[in-house]
Amino acid sequence: MKNLFGFLISVTLGIFMILALTNTNAFPEFGHASIDNRVSSQYLNIDNVEEVGSGNIVTAIVVGYRGFDTLGEVTVLFISALGVAFMLSSPKQKRIDLKFKPNFMLRVGSKILFGIILVTSFYIILHGHLTPGGGFPGGAIIASSVLLLYLADDKFRSNIKSFKILEGVAGSLFVIIGLLGLVFATYFLQNFLPAGHVGELLSAGIIPIIYILIGLKVGSEIAGIVDNFLTEEESA
Repeated sequence: MKNLFGFLISVTLGIFMILALTNTNAFPEFGHASIDNRVSSQYLNIDNVEEVGSGNIVTAIVVGYRGFDTLGEVTVLFISALGVAFMLSSPKQKRIDLKFKPNFMLRVGSKILFGIILVTSFYIILHGHLTPGGGFPGGAIIASSVLLLYLADDKFRSNIKSFKILEGVAGSLFVIIGLLGLVFATYFLQNFLPAGHVGELLSAGIIPIIYILIGLKVGSEIAGIVDNFLTEEESA
């Protein structure tokens, strides 16, 4: 019954999103947006790098000028993770039995690689406003390190409750920062912190903060999905 309920909620939310994005004033039909090209081009000009403080112009667009779109993408991932949790999770779960038994070297080696992968993901997240990367790829790498432990150790089980708390806190802070843009600036998710100097780690205002929150949120959500697919309900 719970699985059916989760499936219906996921389908309903998906339908609402499709209807909300179909030919409305905020989201006109593709190719028919009434926008002055001269106005839009000024935001894509390389000279605006100094304004946002980001050395990665893609980041300036995705998290800066089109930050609301990024919030929508995070919401889509949240709905997907919610649907998987509703359909696959249960109060009492255990690890699925692997067809192979990982040996000692594989278990130890995976723990060493886990640390290296985690450090790499943090580097990609923290430098997303300077180089290609950011919250989404960094979060996916975090989840891949958790997947590695699941596959290399048949006794490993992550603390899924901690992932849920982390995901909720990161998502809430993302929205709060967007609301602060309304308070201290003029619109949602507007950059209200100093842009700093291009090329420095502490620059680009709220963009690095948002990328950190996105990385933690994406990583925890995908890790939760991994846990749901690699565990099963305990038999009575």
